[in-house]
Amino acid sequence: MAAMKILIFGDTHIPERAKEIPREFVEYLEGFDIVVITGDLTSERVLRFGERLAETVIAVRGNMDHLALPQSAKFRVEDFRFGVVHGHQVYPRGNREQLEEIATEMGVDVLISGHTHLPDIYYGNKILLNPGSMTGVWGGGAFSTIPSFIILEVKGGRIQGKLYRLLNGEVVAEQFSF
Repeated sequence: MAAMKILIFGDTHIPERAKEIPREFVEYLEGFDIVVITGDLTSERVLRFGERLAETVIAVRGNMDHLALPQSAKFRVEDFRFGVVHGHQVYPRGNREQLEEIATEMGVDVLISGHTHLPDIYYGNKILLNPGSMTGVWGGGAFSTIPSFIILEVKGGRIQGKLYRLLNGEVVAEQFSF
């Protein structure tokens, strides 16, 4: 059985804050079974982009979205239960304890969120994944961000992933597994 390949991205803010997804990422964006979008797409164009990459697209509504999307979503791959929220429900932004509480309330093993525009991969009581902002746009903090996204492969009871970031015009990948 082949691995289930999942693309996770969000906080694109197209077209208000960015015109498009960085061209440097395009070669990595193919062959997905599922695309997960963590909100703040801010345009239907981004949703259509996800639909071109996989038959199954799971997208949630961010605090800047006006699209008719759900506030949260759940899905299962093998024995892993995944939950998706934007993350604007959490203060301070990205608070891991609160995100773990949301994961517990949703009954999921892995919670995927966005909103912070900063990538985060954490394994505590739950697995928490935040792909950051795929366009690297400003997210309301006092810092600039780096374009980033995550690709997961789920097979045989394991999750293997890569966090991709665009650093000085080069795509750099960092591996992780659970």
